[in-house]
Amino acid sequence: MQFGIFTVGDVTTDPTTGRTPSEHERIKAMVTIAQKAEEVGLDVFATGEHHNPPFVPSSPTTMLGYVAARTDHLILSTSTTLITTNDPVKIAEDFAMLQHLADGRVDLMMGRGNTGPVYPWFGKDIREGIPLAVENYALLHKLWREDTVDWAGRFRTPLQSFTSTPRPLDGVPPFVWHGSIRSPEIAEQAAYYGDGFFANNIFWPKEHFKRLISLYRERYAHYGHGTPEQAIVGLGGQVFMRKNSQDAVREFRPYFDNAPVYGHGPSLEEFTEQTPLTVGSPQEVIDKTLAFRASFGDYQRQLFLMDHAGLPLKTVLEQLDILGEEVVPVLREEFAKGRPAQVPEGPTHKALVARRDADLAALQESDA
Repeated sequence: MQFGIFTVGDVTTDPTTGRTPSEHERIKAMVTIAQKAEEVGLDVFATGEHHNPPFVPSSPTTMLGYVAARTDHLILSTSTTLITTNDPVKIAEDFAMLQHLADGRVDLMMGRGNTGPVYPWFGKDIREGIPLAVENYALLHKLWREDTVDWAGRFRTPLQSFTSTPRPLDGVPPFVWHGSIRSPEIAEQAAYYGDGFFANNIFWPKEHFKRLISLYRERYAHYGHGTPEQAIVGLGGQVFMRKNSQDAVREFRPYFDNAPVYGHGPSLEEFTEQTPLTVGSPQEVIDKTLAFRASFGDYQRQLFLMDHAGLPLKTVLEQLDILGEEVVPVLREEFAKGRPAQVPEGPTHKALVARRDADLAALQESDA
């Protein structure tokens, strides 16, 4: 089981002070937060991709390459890589380069994002969002697995005898998650390739995501990748903690009420009842997160959103101390209890290489 954090990189005014950090401050803070995540024993740091204010992470591989040089064990990932508006050739090249620089500590999450205008900004049509996601990923998958690629599709110029460079580290591409909050087509895509499915369940009630994850698990088995229980699932979460629940609610409420996504909408109490948002004590976070298994089955990766809505860096670092010291150790222990042996662990480059080598050995033995 892997635990980590993801950031959307918003630049938001602190409603308690009226201060707005500069873009420079926010970018540097994201690096500090990633380093803190490793310091407190988390497994993953993931950044979103946005091309509009109030967000700053327009170049995830630049950010992650910088973080790679300042960390030793952290898996570096994305909480969205825009498969619809990025050229698959550039994704193949950028993430293979990052994979080499980080000695394999890289994976990524494909998604369509939540900003409609990004499509025309990059010369695409939002009405083609799903077909773009399907075709672009088919090409990316091919580029990472075939040394010489011929390709013709609807959405880009053809490729003839093309080789993307560098080739993936050890001949094994970065692990891919397909992220979705609403689209069964994306769950189907993840299942078809035997990739991971990340249900970013932070905004909608769990019943919706139970349907998406169940579909993914069923189709994963249909395509012959393993049993439904062996499908690779990731989940989102949001937390704000203090020793006493009342203190957590009192401190976080103004940030919730003015957050760029859900501010001025449902109340804090309504949102915590319907979504994974937990504002309270560390034990309340533990209890609510452990309950995810009852709804979604055993899963591989849990990411928390913690550095948003104008929270100052000092507060975010305090939250990470609590998460790393009081919450994640208990979650690791409790999630391990009763976990079936056939349920895979979270994906790592080392494990993917070992699996590739084992499959090759088995194939050679069967041919002998």
